[in-house]
Amino acid sequence: MAFVVVLVVAVAVVVLVLRAAETGGSAKRAPRPRPQRAVRPVAPDDDPEFLRELERRTRRDDGSPA
Repeated sequence: MAFVVVLVVAVAVVVLVLRAAETGGSAKRAPRPRPQRAVRPVAPDDDPEFLRELERRTRRDDGSPA
């Protein structure tokens, strides 16, 4: 019976040591900066400003479509 208790305590100690080693052993460690995601280019048909400009260019002075 004592062997089982010693085994459980040993496993608990090993688990705690591994967790402490995984975190670096310091609770005040600064978080790593996350890499910035690259900004994907916007297709012209998805760009509202482009669509407004295109519509403005296709309109005549009287407001009717070209």
